[in-house]
Amino acid sequence: MLPSFFTFSQSSLQDYSDCPRRFRLRYIERLVWPAIEAEPALEHERHQEEGLLFHRLAQQYLLGLPAESLTSLANTPTLTRWWENFLRFARDPRGLAASPGLILRPEHILSAPLGEHRLIAKYDLLAIGEDGKATIFDWKTYRKRPRNEHLAARWQTRLYRALLAQAYPSFAPERIEMVYWFTEFPEEPARFLYNEAQYRRDWDSITRLVEEITTATDFPMTEEVTRCRFCTYRSYCDRGVEAGPWDESLAEEEESTEFDINFEQIAEIEF
Repeated sequence: MLPSFFTFSQSSLQDYSDCPRRFRLRYIERLVWPAIEAEPALEHERHQEEGLLFHRLAQQYLLGLPAESLTSLANTPTLTRWWENFLRFARDPRGLAASPGLILRPEHILSAPLGEHRLIAKYDLLAIGEDGKATIFDWKTYRKRPRNEHLAARWQTRLYRALLAQAYPSFAPERIEMVYWFTEFPEEPARFLYNEAQYRRDWDSITRLVEEITTATDFPMTEEVTRCRFCTYRSYCDRGVEAGPWDESLAEEEESTEFDINFEQIAEIEF
């Protein structure tokens, strides 16, 4: 059974939606299965490490550290390219530099109760304008630019906006926007506006899905076998041995699916 006071994130909701069996193995049984996620394994691991380091560099820059002191840490050709793209984006007068009065909260964690469980999201950047507009930025290091339709349907897009609107009623849904910025495609961000109807739909969908998960007695394998290519449990479930090519994976390589957090220390911030 699902542990009491379980914390749901976009990753756990997406895992259940993609494959209930994966959710059970990962979050209920906590099965650690020795299989690689993508091939070639070394290139995939290097890409993951570079993604994590890029997120740290972006966070430190947005906290106020000078770019010059951080540039030396971008010590691979890929990281150098991503970092240079990011600095151009951050300094663009049409972007973050457009409003000097912006409140920037990098790596902002937001949590809210849902029944006896909780929802949690970690925003790469939450930018609050003087006009009361809230923009959620998420950095993606994908090798391929996903279609906007794919991103719009993902639980990350739906949960991040809905949780912000739910936790802070002062942010009307119409004043919330989510932006995916791609390190490899810096001129092609994906922007998703929001409105009251979308918020109600998303929150109802989240509530129903959490209720479905908490009352589930069976967690079947997905019928879409192609989803198993990048799942570490594929051999455990007899869905193949070979992993899919790493440059085709759209896994959330930058995000940890676990949050080691004392919820009492998460401040309720008023903007």
